Amino acid sequence: MTESHRTPRLPLDLERIVGAAVRIADEHGLEAVTMRRVATSLGVQAMSLYHHVRDKDAMRARATSMRQAFLAHPWSLGLVDAGTNPGPAALRHTDSLLGTLRSAGFSVAMAAHAAAVFDAFVYGFAVQERNLPFADGPGVTDVASDVLASMPEGAYPYLQEFAVEHVMKPGYAFGDEFAFGLELVLDGIERAAAAERGTAR
Repeated sequence: MTESHRTPRLPLDLERIVGAAVRIADEHGLEAVTMRRVATSLGVQAMSLYHHVRDKDAMRARATSMRQAFLAHPWSLGLVDAGTNPGPAALRHTDSLLGTLRSAGFSVAMAAHAAAVFDAFVYGFAVQERNLPFADGPGVTDVASDVLASMPEGAYPYLQEFAVEHVMKPGYAFGDEFAFGLELVLDGIERAAAAERGTAR
């Protein structure tokens, strides 16, 4: 095939990389999301992803793919807590997460801290989303109105303020809190790791 007849390749960016990671997680499970597999699905070499995905971006992409998998398969939340007998998928997920952190220069102890906080946030947020009495959208206002109507007058002033001034405003979506919370978690992990490295010098 001559150069002029080759199919033009779409530019590689973080959005395409995250999208590929989410598709792999949906089809094969979270443990299947590796840089090599994402690269193969995009038709590029794994090393080319590192120009677009920094350590923090890799963690962000992982969190996004986890949440999307939980949203698509709510029943999978019940499989996360494996107790004292985790299966191969859970072990591969934890090993991959720890590997990402260790490759980024985290000590063993800091990688353990970061992995625990990271998984707790993503899993906890997914549980909250599953347990909401509404789906994001117009139904939020109806549910909030019903809850407010059932409250004794003046009993919960801050909750009432939160509902009226935030939840019942146009465009509110609980899911939007995921990105905000994830950045707090990632920034905190980054600061803690930097502080540890500074102390170790």
